[in-house]
Amino acid sequence: LTTDLFNQGVRPAIDVGTSVSRVGGDAQVKAMKSDEVAGTLKLDLASFREVAAFAQFGSDLDALTQSLLLRGTRLVELLKQPQYQPMSVEREVAAIFCGTNGYLDDVPESEVARFESEFLQYLDRNHAELLSEIAETGLLSDESLETLHAAAKAFKENWGDAPAPKPQIEEASSDESASEETDIETEETPTAGE
Repeated sequence: LTTDLFNQGVRPAIDVGTSVSRVGGDAQVKAMKSDEVAGTLKLDLASFREVAAFAQFGSDLDALTQSLLLRGTRLVELLKQPQYQPMSVEREVAAIFCGTNGYLDDVPESEVARFESEFLQYLDRNHAELLSEIAETGLLSDESLETLHAAAKAFKENWGDAPAPKPQIEEASSDESASEETDIETEETPTAGE
């Protein structure tokens, strides 16, 4: 475990570049291990950590290095998971697919969690059969990959124009507010003598 990653909110705080596991990919479903999903994730994150450490000492970075840093920050944000909110494997596959295939590269780092959440909702509404197939088979067929690419592109085209949702605050009508105030005023309060 890495203290810096833990302090950044990454859980589990494992540095994939130095992590060694005897189980490794054997515990993953084939859909997750595919080259289109997490096949390059470990290498991408290890390269990101190495370049990020190097970038602290220099200000002039070439375009390739900058893109590696941008993708790495998005992948780290994507892998952050709120406590007590487990995610099913098919949803993990879809989310990581977006990160490793560049669909998050131009999404602001602060918006990655929102993009992920809204993309998964989009899949639930429009491509539930895709998520069901991944869950049932544990595989990502060529047809499923095409569907996932098409879904990510279609979602992203519309997502960039959509404003961030604002919290909904229910306002009571003036009549309701007045009656609530009256109810509060007429409640009996116990006195010391009772």
